[in-house]
Amino acid sequence: MNIEWSNSVTPAAAAGDVLCMMISENSLTDSSLAPEWRAAIEPLTKAGLFSGRLNQIYILPVTALSRYSIVILAGSGKGDPGIGEVRVLAAHIVRAAMRLKAALLDIEISEQVLSREGAAQALAEGLKLGSERRKHYKQEQASYVRPDKVILYPQQPADDTLDRAWRQGIQRGSVFGDSANLARELTNLPGNLLTPSGLAAAAVEVAERHGLPVEVLDEREIEQKGMGGLLAVGKGSIHPPRMIVIRYQGTGDWTDVTGIIGKGITFDTGGISLKRAPGMEDMISDMGGAAAVLGVMEALGRLRPRINVVMVIPAAENMPSPAAFKPGDIITTLSGKTVEVLNTDAEGRVVLGDGLTYAREWGAERLIDVATLTGAVVSILGDVATGAVTNDKQLMQDLLAASDRSGEPVWQLPVYPEFREMLRSEVADIRNAAGRFGSASTAGLFIGEFAEGLPWVHLDIAGTAFLSKERGVHSKGATGVMVRTLLEYLLSPSLDQPPGPLARE
Repeated sequence: MNIEWSNSVTPAAAAGDVLCMMISENSLTDSSLAPEWRAAIEPLTKAGLFSGRLNQIYILPVTALSRYSIVILAGSGKGDPGIGEVRVLAAHIVRAAMRLKAALLDIEISEQVLSREGAAQALAEGLKLGSERRKHYKQEQASYVRPDKVILYPQQPADDTLDRAWRQGIQRGSVFGDSANLARELTNLPGNLLTPSGLAAAAVEVAERHGLPVEVLDEREIEQKGMGGLLAVGKGSIHPPRMIVIRYQGTGDWTDVTGIIGKGITFDTGGISLKRAPGMEDMISDMGGAAAVLGVMEALGRLRPRINVVMVIPAAENMPSPAAFKPGDIITTLSGKTVEVLNTDAEGRVVLGDGLTYAREWGAERLIDVATLTGAVVSILGDVATGAVTNDKQLMQDLLAASDRSGEPVWQLPVYPEFREMLRSEVADIRNAAGRFGSASTAGLFIGEFAEGLPWVHLDIAGTAFLSKERGVHSKGATGVMVRTLLEYLLSPSLDQPPGPLARE
């Protein structure tokens, strides 16, 4: 689906086009609506069918008023909608267009939205995210049609500055939306169709598409490197583990490198510490963190900012078998730290330990890991917000600001000294489970031990990576959460330089 900007109030229309008009509650009483449209909409208002309230959608068949056969009326609420509201409204609009099987969609941008900074990016993101649907594997596929093209245009022509801002915002929002959708597609794949080697193949595809250096270590190389955490978690499966690295270098020197590490457990049974059967099918999403960081690399390959990023994905399948690691085992990780295994269902933090160490070996100077890590974070924050644990106040503040811009809520969890004490082991450097009290924080702190003092943030997306029903810009299933937040952070002025000659349209 291509999203374009036309600084014309009369974009060319073809047979089958659908028009969307943003209608605020105020516009139904003031003089901003053209008389002919007011005459068509007033009966709907009087009948209680359309009031312009936020996200209200009404399909209006048109005969004489317009060259369009159908008009979508989209309520934008009272006053000026916020950026998050614009993003969600766009998702509702594109879903309505898909129900109509519209091939081409023109959206008239209201003055309130046109003048709001960031609205262009938010609209493009909402259109992309709202159009995504989880793939089905039925013999008879339920058909849904995305518009081939969406054209955004103003009620009145914009000046040169605003025109340029909308073109740039649409480009950036389209990339953000596409990249989040890539993460969704991967996370939605069943475990039998996405093994660690399959995840590695997907990463290689992204890297080769954008000319980025990529490295995939197989189980023999993982053992030779001394990545005992990843090797232990993966050895219970017939699908061996992989360590995946993609490097994006946007400057002349490999300095000031951000490491992004994603948990890549392609399916998690809990291993010997077996999970309960109900709900285990959702563990196809346990590689949501890996999908998120891979989505980020897709966006960097398209946008070409002047930053340096190394992406690391420790990928494995956690299965019970005669070869599986077990409670009581002692593991030696890549860092040299030893881990006492108390619970094999606390495997994500173990593979991420090796992931953080390997990112440091690749020159990372700050670290952000993304993982569907704990059920405890779901008890605290539900499926609404991502939990965060950190050792660096400034990095955390920057990520919180990025999450505000992306509309993906993040909540910082406490890191009391008593929580660190709970990870002490009598027989190893650290143990991988500390009981259920404070477990969202202690799980994150386990990973933080492998940051070795570098600025670090852990993002626990266990509740936000996969939804049981459609909400906002997200359809049922994978959300691609944290792709847009990480991009907002990485492309913020503190890290990103103005685009140079590498920038791509």
